[in-house]
Amino acid sequence: MALLDGGAVSVPFEVLKRVTRNRKYDIEAAEEILRSIETDAGSQGSPSSPAAVATREQAIERLAQHEDALQRLKASLEDISEVEGRELASCQARLQHLRNLGPAPKEGQVEWNRRRIDTLLVDHMLRSGHNRAAKALAAEAGIQALVELPMFDTAESVAQPLYAHSCRQALAWCEAQRVRLRKAKSKLEFKLRVQEFVELIRAGQQLEAIAYARRHLAPWAPQYMPELQQAATLLTFQAGLEIEPYKQLLDNARWLDLIDLFLQELYRLNSLPPTSLLLIHLQAGLSALKTPQSLADNCCREDPLHLPAFRTLAEGLPFAKHVHSKLMCALSHTLMDEHNPPAALPNGYVYSQKALADMAAANGGRITCPRTGFSCDLSELRRVYVS
Repeated sequence: MALLDGGAVSVPFEVLKRVTRNRKYDIEAAEEILRSIETDAGSQGSPSSPAAVATREQAIERLAQHEDALQRLKASLEDISEVEGRELASCQARLQHLRNLGPAPKEGQVEWNRRRIDTLLVDHMLRSGHNRAAKALAAEAGIQALVELPMFDTAESVAQPLYAHSCRQALAWCEAQRVRLRKAKSKLEFKLRVQEFVELIRAGQQLEAIAYARRHLAPWAPQYMPELQQAATLLTFQAGLEIEPYKQLLDNARWLDLIDLFLQELYRLNSLPPTSLLLIHLQAGLSALKTPQSLADNCCREDPLHLPAFRTLAEGLPFAKHVHSKLMCALSHTLMDEHNPPAALPNGYVYSQKALADMAAANGGRITCPRTGFSCDLSELRRVYVS
């Protein structure tokens, strides 16, 4: 659990690193302005000379410019302080949450589980685009500090224009994250630029597309020459080309691919897993339950894997490793062992002797198979030996 939940603190920590770095840059910029003011003040000549008057007017103008710059830096530092306070509080709340991990106390087990489940549900809803419902659940459960609401607000502001076939917000986000994306060797900005180039061709604006390619695509040539050549070939064809791979470049489904790529880069930059924690927990549980019998047509209804949705989640997961098999009675859901051995009905179905004896005692010595409706006497049972 600590391994899965340990990533919870990564997002506010990454934000704190970024804003702390921005604070350093702002302070250095303010120091540079102050040094410039000091230099200007020391370079003034005789106050009565015409040159000094002109210099004084220039100095006043420069002081006004410095004042504007300092005001902007002040506003930036105030914003940074606000973000730092929020993210520090979030870090503290999440660290306390991690300290509380471990076996749930018996008296508080329900509340302990509910808090964890609410956190997983909010994360899953945010990743699925249901931000409003996620915020409502987070507020009701009091877990706003444990989930990534601000990050997914940013994600929504970038993804929605992409759904509307606009790259502007996504490119602005790439510009803000340029250094980190370059270190991660991300193709997101390149893919967005290619998409804008394709849209110009789709609109019949070939000249604008050529100018766009020279300005925005040419710098990527050393890294992605084959993709650039493929995109440039569209200039010689009409929109709606039915020849692969050029047909794919004009497919509107590429917008969905861009959204998926943006989200994956967002998760990667913030050290988050690419899939929701809810799915990770479910798959971990299903892998512990998955057996060949779970996929059979006659899988018992008590096995979660008899449901199609869970079978889909379990696809590709390994079967559970059981060194020692255990037989569970389908009637009483108790373990069948030497103290409660299995017994077979004449129709071949097996249940525990205690469960069958209780059924016979309640029905005048008759036993009815709950699966087939077959009925027999208790004396017709035969004991089963498991080797």
